[in-house]
Formats: sequence, structure tokens, C-alpha cells
Amino acid sequence: MAALDEPLKKILGGTTAKVLAEHLGLQTVGDLLHHYPRRYAERGELTRLADLPLDEHVTVVAQVADSRVLKFNGGRGQRLEVTLTDGSGRLRLVFFGKGIHKPHKDLLPGRRAMFAGKVSVFNHKLQLAHPEYELLDGDADSGAEAVDAFARQLLPIYPACQQMASWKIAKAVDAVLPSAQDAVDPLPGALREGRALVPLTEALLKIHRPESKADIAAARDRLKWDEAFVLQVALARRRLAETQLPAVARRVTEGGILDAFDAKLPFTLTDGQQKVSREIFDDLAAEHPMHRLLQGEVGSGKAQPLDALVLTPRGFCPMGEMAVGTEVVVPSGELAVVDGVFPQGEREVWQLVLSDGSAVECDDEHLWIVGSRETGERVLTTRELRGDLLGPDGRPKWSIAAATPVDLDGGGHRPLDPYLVGQRLAEGGSLPEAYRHAPLKDRLAVVQGLMDTGGGPAGAAAVYRAAPGPLAGDLAWLVRSLGGSARPVPVRDGACDVFVTLPAEYPPFRARSGGNGAHTEGEPGVRRAVEAIEHLGRKPVQCISVAHPSHAYVTDHFTVTHNTMVALRAMLGVVDSGGQAAMLAPTEVLAQQHHRSITEMMGELADNWGLREAQSAGGGGGRREGGMLGGAERGTKVVLLTGSMGAAARRQALLDLVTGEAGIVVGTHALIEDKVQFHDLGLVVVDEQHRFGVEQRDALRGKGNSQQEKQTPHLLVMTATPIPRTVAMTVFGDLETSVLDQLPAGRSPIASHVVPAKDKPHFLARAWERVREEVAAGHQGYVVCPRIGDEEEAPGAKKKGAKAAAAKESSPEDVAEKRPPLAVLDIAEQLKTGPLAGLRVAVLHGRMAPDDKDDVMRSFAAGELDVLVATTVIEVGVNVPNATAMVIMDADRFGVSQLHQLRGRVGRGTAPGLCLLVSEMPEASPARARLAAVASTLDGFELSRIDLEQRREGDVLGQAQSGVRSSLRMLAVIDDEDVIAAAREEATALVTADPELTGYPELRIALSALLDEEREQYLDKG
Repeated sequence: MAALDEPLKKILGGTTAKVLAEHLGLQTVGDLLHHYPRRYAERGELTRLADLPLDEHVTVVAQVADSRVLKFNGGRGQRLEVTLTDGSGRLRLVFFGKGIHKPHKDLLPGRRAMFAGKVSVFNHKLQLAHPEYELLDGDADSGAEAVDAFARQLLPIYPACQQMASWKIAKAVDAVLPSAQDAVDPLPGALREGRALVPLTEALLKIHRPESKADIAAARDRLKWDEAFVLQVALARRRLAETQLPAVARRVTEGGILDAFDAKLPFTLTDGQQKVSREIFDDLAAEHPMHRLLQGEVGSGKAQPLDALVLTPRGFCPMGEMAVGTEVVVPSGELAVVDGVFPQGEREVWQLVLSDGSAVECDDEHLWIVGSRETGERVLTTRELRGDLLGPDGRPKWSIAAATPVDLDGGGHRPLDPYLVGQRLAEGGSLPEAYRHAPLKDRLAVVQGLMDTGGGPAGAAAVYRAAPGPLAGDLAWLVRSLGGSARPVPVRDGACDVFVTLPAEYPPFRARSGGNGAHTEGEPGVRRAVEAIEHLGRKPVQCISVAHPSHAYVTDHFTVTHNTMVALRAMLGVVDSGGQAAMLAPTEVLAQQHHRSITEMMGELADNWGLREAQSAGGGGGRREGGMLGGAERGTKVVLLTGSMGAAARRQALLDLVTGEAGIVVGTHALIEDKVQFHDLGLVVVDEQHRFGVEQRDALRGKGNSQQEKQTPHLLVMTATPIPRTVAMTVFGDLETSVLDQLPAGRSPIASHVVPAKDKPHFLARAWERVREEVAAGHQGYVVCPRIGDEEEAPGAKKKGAKAAAAKESSPEDVAEKRPPLAVLDIAEQLKTGPLAGLRVAVLHGRMAPDDKDDVMRSFAAGELDVLVATTVIEVGVNVPNATAMVIMDADRFGVSQLHQLRGRVGRGTAPGLCLLVSEMPEASPARARLAAVASTLDGFELSRIDLEQRREGDVLGQAQSGVRSSLRMLAVIDDEDVIAAAREEATALVTADPELTGYPELRIALSALLDEEREQYLDKG
């Protein structure tokens, strides 16, 4: 047995070896040698107590500043409190009962020692309860070994546990350190010399017993390379092995179902989608399996929120109610039917604000037909508009033409003369639906009646003065429905002046101005300038396609289009080539959603029973066509397979798969069962891959079978979560990577800062001053709290409280102080009478009546309130461009993505935003570190990186997938990008030249040691 494979029991004895195995996972001499110090204490320099992480087991080197015995429980109990110092902070130690006698004797003021324990908080102060300790000042009671150890320049501090302190681990390492001489060096000599890396034996000695900081740096550099290189060799061998497997080339077939599907799309794919599609189809055309990761917004396209409005002959209907066959109005005024509905899940949504104050919501890839004097008419995406919004003079560059006005008929009986209705409206009331959804001449007559009664000239347009809110909205709707422009301007008490401009064909209120997006002579209709584009956050969205040459429709008089999924096009391409495609989803809900989405997006291409019946009636039953494999007659069957399906439906689905009747199947783990067989599985698409074990993916890929020969299907792995490049190179190093990056950008800057309310109360006072300054400058602000504050006590609260009280009675130090989260109602009251006194402060939360919520939001949007104290109810869908400041109380109680979403409520206008993250957590706590990281960036990919840093990478080979402990002890996939990239390059070159590693026996041994049997299976399977 090699020295490094020796069980620790033989060297250290059974008791110590058992603790190391059970609590730290260290079984062999090699395991212990690779259990590296997490940091080093320097002689004469105390560890910074301010850097202690909360709730972690730590070791500190510090000096006793104070020691005292206190009594509690009426003198029946006693405890020892010891205060440590290091010049930068203080830490309290607590001992109870009979356990106080020895530390009371040992820990005298001035003594220096190592202390180990779990960091907790009591009364807002860090403490260690009953820590282990070892004196370091040469006292007779301290061990000579500890004194000798401390006499060295650097003292290693090891990752420890409650059962085994750091200095005990150090003694165990001393016992096995001579075995480092037997370590097999996996790095080829040329690589080691070329990178100036020290030999492995030297690195192990220096990492455990360094004489200088240079020793530590050299050892770390070398040990990082070991881990990165051996891992990248394993991945490079896997990539090479994939290219040796046989697979059926699935080449794009002209005139097939993919072309029919693309013909339904109103516009071409975005540049990013076209690039990714080319990569995928190139891979599919090869005779070895595709092995590709598709990350980002997989369904990126041109979509609108489900509550957006689409104009039909009977008036507007929500986008979410659109169905195949629904009649809609296209910009030319003609009618067309919806021939495709494309649900797109949740997407980042933007809002175009036009010069008349109207707005429309869409995703970043939405297409707009816009015009400018310099370029004429063009089709641009929201993203392109955002990057080129203003001209050299600072004025809006682009304008959008109104849709051609059309007759509507969706309001029922119209007994009164419409002109008379307009006159009566001027006296009060609201517009009846019958006259809103009426023929053109009737809507114009209502407008004329209104304007003749309460309107007047206003320069090149006309104005209706002081219209009550509902009437202002009705008038604006009518004017826009006539192809005109109506801009409501708030004046007082909720009323608005409505400035009206109608096209030239509608006297007397015609467009006469040529300025900034308005109508010019010779142009039909009125144009509205695009003044701003604001990010709203994530919303459920959908696309539709329209059976009309323009491929456009009207949504509040704006023309829009859509796009679709990259993955679905890949599946259709495989079906065209005669194969089947399977999509594996982690849950039944997601599988059903994908199935519904795919069938709706494909429309008649996903259901062709009628075609097959017609073929059967005509006697053409000899060839599989019309949705069956071998043909491309404009359709294929899409089946769903989940565990909860009824027996009959399940039998039919299984039959459709084995006969080739179904070209596409969407399912859960049910797809993996032995009884599921395919006719010719050509492509496996795995959604949200991190939710699946490797064995599950492998089981599905193992069902490849073409012409009765075993073939490996192509694999496309999808994730909507942005993955940092370093993680992709390691976790997914065997996959080729495609990225669809649809992150929001281009908004006003938002400055974010952490406010340490407990450590520095004056910072919180300054935060409220900043809010007052923003209000004084004419802006508004939000204050966000985690809780409402009027909650009834939870059923288990009393019981929990009683238990805590009992614990406190027996030992007042046992339970750390846990206060409830700050509440909206409490904070609002404090602000009104304290730091924000005199400002107009209101509350908003989820348990308010809907009308009350609407009133508050309307008042805030109208500028009648200065500060809104709210829960996360404002997280999505709230858009007040004038709001520039946000204070998030107890920010540590929110997750990274929620904090990012919340701060997106400010910085929506032209003024920069300010977000203050208030926390009472200690500076050294992980929560504070997370807040500081969030404050440092607005980028979604970087935030995903921060989130990963907080959670750490676990086992880079997929701890949840392989079930083994982390293989990376020195390498950090987030921090060591250069090492990982260089190791990948070196490993690829080496494996290409010597796939079996015949010239590198030491590397083969290291590969076997790092990749135990279970992990090796992981790499082999994929």
C-alpha cells in the first residue's frame, strides 16, 4: 500500500482517526496532507477579531484583556466572562458552572493563547461559549510543543470542528508529514518547469510548515495547478471520448417542419439566436454526439407581458387571452387571425414612454417600426433603441406612427347621438363602453362633443381643461384610437389638462406642428416620439404571430412582433432528419408548461390527425408521413409523459414513442424508466440540468437506437441561470458552451451602499438625511421593510417563546438575541415623528384593500407623496421615474436576486438612483459580506457569481450529482480563472497528443486518486 493511502488509524490511533473521518471526512494520510491550513497566525501579530465569521467554528490568537466571575439566578449560578483583544476589536468568551475553574486560573489579563469555538452573537456582541484554548506565553502549564509551534514565524490555522481544534489537527499533520516525501507528482516535468512551479513534495511541506509568506504563495500556486490540471485532463479525455462515439448526423432538411415553423415567424431570429442556432445545427450535422450547454434566456424573443393589450375588432383584449384563431387589428387597419401563441415564461420587461405620456411594455428584443428625419423608416429592437435614443441635440431621435384608425363594434346598443354623449361627458360621468368600441365616426363625434363643450385652442393643438381623472383617460383613449395624440398633464385634485392633436383629416383639431415627433404636412396620422425606455423587472410574457404579410398587430396603437425558442428549432431540425427529440424537465409542472408551450408555438404543425385520416382514407398508408418519422409533411406529434398520467394516456404515449409516431416528447423522470423505448432518439434536451443527477441523464441518453444499432443521441443542456465563465470551464468543462445574454442595461446609474446601523448609528442618520435631500430636490423615495407589522402571533410562537424563556432562565447566555424583522407600520410611524417629520409619508403593503393600494400608488405616482414605506409588494410592476432613493431595512433578510429586483425601482428616470442597504449584522458576518457584494455591481452575471461565492462551489464535479465530498481544496473556481484557463489549454494539448496518458504514469495515478470510482463514473457517463 502506498504511503499516502495508509489509513490514519495506523498512524494516529483509533480515537483521533475516527473524529477526523466522521467530522472532517479525512480517511487516509493523503487526505490529511491535502487538508490545508485556511490561514496563518503571524508571530507578534494578533488575528483581527473584526474579521470573525458569524456561526462558524474558528480559531483565534489573542490576548486576555479582562476576566471576571458573575452570578445569576439569585446567586445560585455563576459564569466566567473573559474579554480578548487584538488592537482592532474585542471578543467575549463565556464559561458556565463547574467549567469556569480552570479557565479562571489560566486566563489572566495579559495572557496570550489560541482559542477555538463557534462564533455567536449575544446582546449584539460576538462571543465564544466554552471555547477550547491553548496557552502560548510559555507558562508552565502550557505544553512545550505549543510554545515551540508558536516560536515559528507562521502558525497554521486549520479548518476545524467542535470535536477537533486546529492545534490538534496540526499535531496530527506533524505525525504524517514525513509521508509527503512519497507523494507522486502528477505534473509533467516540462509543464512544471515552464510554469516555474515547485515540486509536489516541497509544496506539501511549505503549505503545512511555512517559514515565510513566499513559501505559502509558492505552495498555493503549485497545489492549485495540481487540482486544476488533473480535473481538466479528466474533462479533456471525456471531450475526446465523446468525439469517438458514433452518432447519426442530423442535417437540416429543406422544405421540412423547421422551414414551415420558421415561415410562421414574423421576423428573423436575433443575431444572438442565429449564432447559437448555427452552432447547434453544425454540431447536429456531425457523426459524433453534440455535447453543448445553452445558458441564458433560452426563450429570448420579442414578447409582451400577459396583461399587455391587443386590439381586436371588439376592442382591446389582454395578451394572455390570445388564442389561435383570434381576430386582431393590424397597423394597416385590416383584420387578421392569430396563427401562433408562444408563451415565453418570465422575462425582463421594458417600457417605452412616448411623447404624449402613453407607454407600452415589451421585452428587450421587441421590434418597433420607427422613423427619424435622418434615416427614414426602420425596424429596430428595444435594445437598439435604448442604445441610440437621443439625437445630437439631446432630443428624442425616433418616433412611432399611429395605427390606421378602424371601426370597432364591441360595446352594444348606442341609443344616444354620440355628439350629445360627448357634451354630457363634459358635465360629468364616464364613457359608456358602447361608445368607446364604436365606429370611427361615432368616436370622432364623441370627441367633438367633448371638445366643443370643455375644450379650447392650445397653440398647434387643442386642450381640454381640468378633466377629472377617468374622463382624461377616456378622452386620451378616444383620441389615440383616431390616430391622434393626447397628453394628459396633472393639474390639481387628480384632474388633468388633456392636450389633443388629431390627424389632418379630422378638423378642427388637426396636427399642425412638425416638431419632435408630431405630424408634418404630407404625412398621414400623428407620430409620437420615444422619450424614454425604462426597465420594469421580470414579468410573465408571451408572443403571438399574425397571419398577415406585415406580421404585426396593434397594442395600444403600437406595432410589434415576436420570436421563439432556439431549443425547439433544434428539436424540429432533428425530426426533419428522421429522428426523435426528448426534452427532460425536472418537475411535472415544468414538463406540462413546456409541452403546452411547444404545442401552442407549433400550432397546426403539432397536431395533424386530420391529415393522417385523410391519407388513410385515400389509401396512402404505405409511408410514414404527416408527423411520423421519415416524412416532413408539415407536422409531428408532440406527446407528454409524466408519472401522474392515467394508464390509457401513458400506454398511448409509450406506443407513439416506440413506433416513431411522436417526433417530440416532453417528460419528467418517467422518460428514464426501462419500459420507455424510442424508435430513433436523436436529441436529448435537458432543462435546468442542475436538478438532475448524472445517472438520470445517462439513462435517457442510453436509449439511443437508430436502425436497430446502438447510437448516442446528441445532447443539449439548458439553464436559464447565468453561469460565470470559470464555473462553465470546470463544472461543464466537457461541454461546448453557447450563451444567450439578455441582461438589462442602459438605465440611469444606481449607487448602492451598505449602512451598518448597529456599528455606526450616525450612518443611518445620514441615510435619512439623504432621503430628505432627494425630496428637497423634487424627487421621491421608498423605504422597504421585510414585515407588515400587524401580524397575529403565529401558532407556535408562544411555545417557542416559552422554550426560549426557560433556556434564558437556566443560562442567560445560551440563546442569542433574535429580534423579529423590522415592520412597515412601526418604521413608518417612527419616520413620521422622527427623521422624516414634515414629509408626506404613506404605507403600502399586501394586506391593504385593493382600492386603498391603488389610491396610495396613484398619489405616489402623481407626486402627492414624498416617501412610500412598503413591503416587497413594490418589487415588480411599480414604475415611478421620479423615485430616486430607496432605503431597505434589515437588508440582510433578503436574497441577492430580491435585493437586485427591489433596487430596480429607482433610477428609472433621468436622475441617478440611490439604494441604501441597512443592516445590524456584524461586519464579519456572511450576511454583511453578501450585502457589500450586492452593492458592488448591477450586472446579472456578476450577481450570479456573487451568489455562488456566498454558497461556494461545493464539489466542482457536482456534489449533488455524484454524492462525494469536494475534490477542490485549494482551487476556487470563482477566483482562479487564469489558472483554470491555462490548465484547460495545457490539458487539451496533452490529451490530444497522448489520449491514454501512456507517457504520464504519475498523472494516471493522480487521476485515479482524485477521481474515485463514483466520480470516474460521473465523468464517463455525462
